Amino acid sequence: MNHVFDLIGRILISAIFIFEAIDGIMFAEKTKMTMTEYGIHWQQDLLLYTSIVALIIGAVMLLIGYRIRFGVWLLLIYWIPVTFIVYSFWNDPVATQRLHAILFMKNIAIAGGLLMIAAHGGGKYSIQRLFVVSKIPHIDD
Repeated sequence: MNHVFDLIGRILISAIFIFEAIDGIMFAEKTKMTMTEYGIHWQQDLLLYTSIVALIIGAVMLLIGYRIRFGVWLLLIYWIPVTFIVYSFWNDPVATQRLHAILFMKNIAIAGGLLMIAAHGGGKYSIQRLFVVSKIPHIDD
């Protein structure tokens, strides 16, 4: 049963990043305006589309269970800085401080979940495991 939970956990966590990538594609102009509001002016197109590619690759790798550690690092390279930039509750007005603190901690918890997946692997239901347990017949000459 734990293997099923591994699969469900990977599906749920990767869904967050797939949604984030789709949102970034669909609302690219709005996302660039938001980047400007947060003081990110340098190469917005490069940053936006690079992050979308990293999100898609990392989320798919996590979802299918192939090279999970690489996928997790791609996601964390995006997720951690964005969390500290967007939800810097310590700089926010009192009215939004509590909400941003909760959202900040949620994102940190997601990062912790990603690290746990990286540490423990994809479980039984992953493409990586399929490659490991599949035996390719050896042909002797």
